[in-house]
Amino acid sequence: MGVIAGVLLCAMAAGCSRDDRPTVVLYASADDAVVREVVKAFEAAHKVRVLVVGDTEAQKTTGLVERIKAEKDRPQADVFWSSEVFMTIALADQGLLDEYLSDSTVNWPTPWRDGQRRWFGFAARARVIVYSTERVSAERIPQTWMDLTQAKYRDRVVMADPRYGTTGGHLGAMQVYWTREVGPGYYEAFLEGLAENHIRVLSSGNAGVVDAVVRGEADVGMTDTDDVWAAKARGLKIECVYPRHHVDPNETGCGTLIIPNTAAIVKGGPHPKEAKELMEFLLSEDTERMLAKSESHNIPVQEQVAKDFPQLAVADPLQVDYVKVAAVRDEAVNKAVKRLMNDQPGQQVSNESERGESFTPEVYSGHSAESQPTSGSDHAP
Repeated sequence: MGVIAGVLLCAMAAGCSRDDRPTVVLYASADDAVVREVVKAFEAAHKVRVLVVGDTEAQKTTGLVERIKAEKDRPQADVFWSSEVFMTIALADQGLLDEYLSDSTVNWPTPWRDGQRRWFGFAARARVIVYSTERVSAERIPQTWMDLTQAKYRDRVVMADPRYGTTGGHLGAMQVYWTREVGPGYYEAFLEGLAENHIRVLSSGNAGVVDAVVRGEADVGMTDTDDVWAAKARGLKIECVYPRHHVDPNETGCGTLIIPNTAAIVKGGPHPKEAKELMEFLLSEDTERMLAKSESHNIPVQEQVAKDFPQLAVADPLQVDYVKVAAVRDEAVNKAVKRLMNDQPGQQVSNESERGESFTPEVYSGHSAESQPTSGSDHAP
């Protein structure tokens, strides 16, 4: 019996021995509080119990992706809810995700789905630069990503470890876009500029980037909108800018990268009927409204929902092919690790703001989630 299978059986036996509802197993790398809210709503509307295998903030998504790969001969998960798209694409390309077609997904917006309908994007976030409103004056606010290489930010920039979460996909998008629109070598020049500015790479994820700016350990950082919104909800003195990938303000399609959550059915999962029910719920307008209203303020991709949240719209999204980005993600990440983390003494991954020493996903029943917290960001939405 696999480790996860054993843990799931123990959780089922200990958590609700008299609960005879059918079960669905959800692997989720989205922020814990968001997952709990959605699972609670699903269980209230369906006679299905959800067992959730969560993730940590420090190793966002990567740990669960590796588990799905390791379990390919005997899948334990039914549905994968990822907080990003690029590693989901990699799983689809390896044949580990199943096609899902329903009345609600037949007309799913093309940019937000796989051509073979093995994954669907929803409830997006934007990649932004967070900055301290106390230490960064109006004239010092960066407007483009390349601005972070300017000398005025030396020793004051942080980013999350790119091997995990959305940061790696963003670097892949930079490489794809800049190689196409500016020329070969521009991405490498960006990394060189960050290295010369002594950027610090944090192992505490995008939430740790925001924390570092809040505590004064940095003035600016590369992160996601949901972590910025969560910090602002706590009254912390930070703001963010939606940076462009091109310096010409008149160019369109070269603005801010948007990264959707993704939902997919794991091929060969143990509960296919319940998996479809959960997928339908995750991709519903109600769920996307829930996430847009949440502290994370996720950006809706469904037109009927998006029109009700105009304040969350990104004015000029970066036009980039997610599939092409997924293909170069590892290459772009390896370049960043080599230049920013391995080449310079003292530039190894920083442990400041660390939450959790290692990746040990916790399993909880959605029904009893309030009493069994998972590991992860302590101020996740």
